[in-house]
Amino acid sequence: MTSLSRYLTATRYALFEQARNRTALLLLLLFVPVWYYFYLLLIPSDPLPFLYRATGTLLQANGQELGFISAGLNAITLIVGFMLFASTRKNMQFDRRLTLCGFSQALLIAAKLTALVVVSAIVSLYASLVLFFYWHPSSLPLVWLGFFCSALSYGALGLLLGALVRGELEGFFLIIMISLIDTLLQNPLGNPIANQPVLRWFPSFAPMQLSVAGGFGLHMSWLYLFYSLAWPSGFALLGLLVFWWKTHARSVHIIALQQS
Repeated sequence: MTSLSRYLTATRYALFEQARNRTALLLLLLFVPVWYYFYLLLIPSDPLPFLYRATGTLLQANGQELGFISAGLNAITLIVGFMLFASTRKNMQFDRRLTLCGFSQALLIAAKLTALVVVSAIVSLYASLVLFFYWHPSSLPLVWLGFFCSALSYGALGLLLGALVRGELEGFFLIIMISLIDTLLQNPLGNPIANQPVLRWFPSFAPMQLSVAGGFGLHMSWLYLFYSLAWPSGFALLGLLVFWWKTHARSVHIIALQQS
């Protein structure tokens, strides 16, 4: 097999495993619209202050519409984080066997990154389209971009935890807690002091800013797109380093000998 054929094969396996995760797909299809609907029913449209840091403008934005953005980010981070964590953890033995069969680690890593980008793009697109039934933001593509960057962050976190954490419960708990704390603190609805400077160091800070810019027709700063990619890059780098260590030739041969 050529390198391209091996890459396509590894990518196909990675995407096929995501498609087999019926629990995550069910959450995506049902949880996202229901979550938006709860915000529609329970969150008032009273104006809330939100600091848009690209221009330093303190907005008096519609609280329900801000809630929709926060709800989308919350749902996306949980679902994509779960999907990448479950697939990475479950397929570690399979990836070791692929390494024994001659697949280079570079190709397996490229396949993991491809699956991360594809899954993040599809899940964030679905969440954006469902959002459009509840609210018509000024720029849906920009809202999608914010959702996509947040999905990348938590997908990369799921990849890291899947390669690092042994127990399934621990990984799910970490994803849930990190996602809830992160997305809740970005929304002034749940956090009246959501404009504090410390929040800029959270993974969902820049994606929230991008989505708010798209939702309310604000000037978009490309610098915040760079900030949005910093967290997924860091998580992915750490996760792939752990993945490389656990699948490199010496580890694979030691594990094979132990199992035999």
